[in-house]
Amino acid sequence: MFVADEQTAVDLDTRRWARLAEQVLVAEGVRGNAELSLLFVEEEDIAELNLQFLGKGGPTDVLAFPIDADEIAPSVPPMADKSGPDRSPLDREDLPLLLGDIVVCPAVALRQAPSHAGTDDDEIALLIVHGLLHVLGHDHAEADETAVMRTRERELLEELHWNGPAPAAFRQEHPADPEDPE
Repeated sequence: MFVADEQTAVDLDTRRWARLAEQVLVAEGVRGNAELSLLFVEEEDIAELNLQFLGKGGPTDVLAFPIDADEIAPSVPPMADKSGPDRSPLDREDLPLLLGDIVVCPAVALRQAPSHAGTDDDEIALLIVHGLLHVLGHDHAEADETAVMRTRERELLEELHWNGPAPAAFRQEHPADPEDPE
């Protein structure tokens, strides 16, 4: 996993957030070597990406860029299938999975935290989990997809971030069924 803090607005513990991302990957069944980038960027940078890739103006909180493939497949480096006296046979089970990139804007996250996830810490955690679920194939374009994704976000946050039930403020803002606030 590659993690980079390319912003100055918010002081972050990137190792902590990398651990959360790794734990989510394991909880979602990703095994072996996996390549994922987690980037924390300035508002101007995420606004540029938002416009370039989604056609939307202004900064957003998180963007996910999954590797576009029908099926996540291991990456085979050039010449990996070549054999020789100094090279072991290729073990396809040991090749890295190329998952994609997650871009988080902490400045936007902190502004929306009080009315979204509740606290700054919970907001960053939610955005990382949300971005990872997108990279792994989840979406929220339809109500049924939204319910599945929100439920999984809450389960992962309860297991890996809160170590217990979601705070009441989070449950109110993020009901599993978007049509039925708790």
